[in-house]
Amino acid sequence: MKHMKLKVLSFLVLFIMIGPSLHVTTLNSNAATLKSLGSGVMLQSFYWDVPLDWYTQVTPKLSEISAAGFDNIWLPPPSKTMNGRYSMGYDPYDYYDLGEYNQKGSIPTRFGTKQDLLTLISTAKSYGLHVTADIVMNHNSGGQSEWNPNTNSYTYTDFSGVASGKFLRGYNDFHPSTYEAYDEGTFGGFPDLAHANPYVRSQFLDWGLWLRDTIGFTDWRFDYVKGYHSWMVKDWMNTVGGYGVGEYWDTNKATLQNWLSGAGWTASVFDFPLYYALRDMSEGNGYYNMADLATAGLISTNPLNTATFVANHDTNEIFTMKEMAYAFILLSEGYPTVFWRDYFDWGFKSAINNLISLRQGYAGGTTSTLYSDGDLYIMQRNGYGSQPGLILMMNDGNTWKGEWVHTKWTDQLLTDGTGRANSEWVDSNGWVEIWAPPQSYTVWIPS
Repeated sequence: MKHMKLKVLSFLVLFIMIGPSLHVTTLNSNAATLKSLGSGVMLQSFYWDVPLDWYTQVTPKLSEISAAGFDNIWLPPPSKTMNGRYSMGYDPYDYYDLGEYNQKGSIPTRFGTKQDLLTLISTAKSYGLHVTADIVMNHNSGGQSEWNPNTNSYTYTDFSGVASGKFLRGYNDFHPSTYEAYDEGTFGGFPDLAHANPYVRSQFLDWGLWLRDTIGFTDWRFDYVKGYHSWMVKDWMNTVGGYGVGEYWDTNKATLQNWLSGAGWTASVFDFPLYYALRDMSEGNGYYNMADLATAGLISTNPLNTATFVANHDTNEIFTMKEMAYAFILLSEGYPTVFWRDYFDWGFKSAINNLISLRQGYAGGTTSTLYSDGDLYIMQRNGYGSQPGLILMMNDGNTWKGEWVHTKWTDQLLTDGTGRANSEWVDSNGWVEIWAPPQSYTVWIPS
């Protein structure tokens, strides 16, 4: 296999922490009191089927989360759903009921009351944390049956009885509508919202402003964006502001780039192509071609609009080398997301804390591939400003491996930030031999 030396994967040097900060639209002065977005890492602060009243379990951990270097917590969809306390929020019924009205079997949502949410948000902000809301705009659930002249049948599209009395909806607010017959996609047979209807569009934007100004959310994760027009996200971002990231579940990088273009590059997108590459590496039993990591994800072409992840509430298929997968996303460009269960429940907290510290202290600037083959991938963050750069060496083989690489330094002692390998000297020509243990990684930093 060809060895790739000093192949530059991305060439834009814009900020010390290459990340989403370029794409934050600041329309809310409250953001000035928070950490600079992209200076840290986002934490997905829930998982599927969390216990009831989850907000009250997250709030006591916010001090620890902030101290570890996170700058943003992503919360589940906040609105009351068809199944009330027994839903994870992805089947919204009353957008303005955040756990305040007695409907669908409960006053609280699964995650708690509106006051619980307000307490969580205000506490998070007191520690400098941004707070991301999960926004479900594709579909609704729980409406009453009504006669629908657009289909000549009865449909469950009557949302005129929502207890909040806000964002009432009827049959013409869903597909097929007199404004358009369909859009990009439907989900689960739920009534599919027609964003081309000016009322639907304006009501969503009003809701976004309310979530921002009254409730206190700062940023947005857009659910199932492949199901509706990308311009809806663009309109939201240009009206509401903050940082936005879309869940476009597709492995084709060009498809994700097309969505970003349609959204006017106002938002980022989760890097599903990279996720599946890391899954294949983890579960490949040493047979994955590590050289493929150089171009596996959207971060290789569009790092400023890319959010990376190793697991989330829908996907948890990386087991064997999960820590190494985290090393890749936490030391690469893009904006990394850590999954709650990996951090608090499944034993990766110490390793993730160390990787976040290395990211903040060293991992600035562009990326160069120093060496790659079937078993090894060695990349260098080239440094920017106060961050001098680092080298990540990943080995999916079954034995310790060493390799000579040409670095940005000369006459410099490099130490392994994981403590697994002995320090090594870079010679006067920039060459050094570095090592990594089997199915693991090392991180080389100037001492």
